[in-house]
Amino acid sequence: MEASPSRHEQATPARQTSARLKRDDWLDAAFRAAVEHGFDGVRVLVLADTLGVTRGSFYWHFKDHADLITALIERWRAAELSSNQGMQQLASLDPVQDLETLLDAALAHGGADLSNMRFELALRGLGRRDPGVAAMLLEVDQARVRLFAGKFARIAPDAKTATDLAALFYLAIVGSFQALSRPQAAHPTKHYLQDIIGRYLIKQQAQ
Repeated sequence: MEASPSRHEQATPARQTSARLKRDDWLDAAFRAAVEHGFDGVRVLVLADTLGVTRGSFYWHFKDHADLITALIERWRAAELSSNQGMQQLASLDPVQDLETLLDAALAHGGADLSNMRFELALRGLGRRDPGVAAMLLEVDQARVRLFAGKFARIAPDAKTATDLAALFYLAIVGSFQALSRPQAAHPTKHYLQDIIGRYLIKQQAQ
C-alpha cells in the first residue's frame, strides 16, 4: 500500500496535466505493469514516471493505491463477464463446430501479445493471498464453466457429463494459458494444444 501525497503534492501544477491524462490511461499503465512484473510491480511512482507525470496527477483519478488496484481488477472482471456473454452467442447448428469455435475464441482471448493471459496469471497469483480477489476469480471461473457446460449439453448424454466435460475443457484451457504465456511460445504451440483439446474433448465425445 502506498502513502497518500502531501498537501503540497496535491496542489502542484500536475493537476493541470490530469485534464489530458485520463483514468483509463492509469489503468492501462497498471495493466501493463501487472503483465510484466505482477501486482507487486504496480506502483504509483513507477506508473507516474512511465506516463511522464508527477504523482500528484494520480490523485485526480484515484483515492490511493488500493483504489487503483480495485478499479483495475473490476475492469478486468467486467470485461471477462462481457466476453462470456459474447461467447454464449457464438452458436451454430453443428454442436461440434460450436465448441470448436468456442475453443478457438478462448485460446485467442489473450491477444497477439498474450497480455490478457499473463494478466490473468498475475491476478491468480494475487488471489492466493487476497480472499476478495479469490472470491471474484471463483465467480468468473463458475461463469465460464456454466458457459462451457451449456455448449457440451448438446453432445453429452446427460447434465452431469456435460458439467464434467466442461470442467475438463476449462482446465485444459487454463493449462494452455500457462504454456502460451511463456515468452518463447510459438504459434504452432497454440495449434497443437487446440488440436488435442478439440480431438479428445470435443470430437470423440460427439461420436
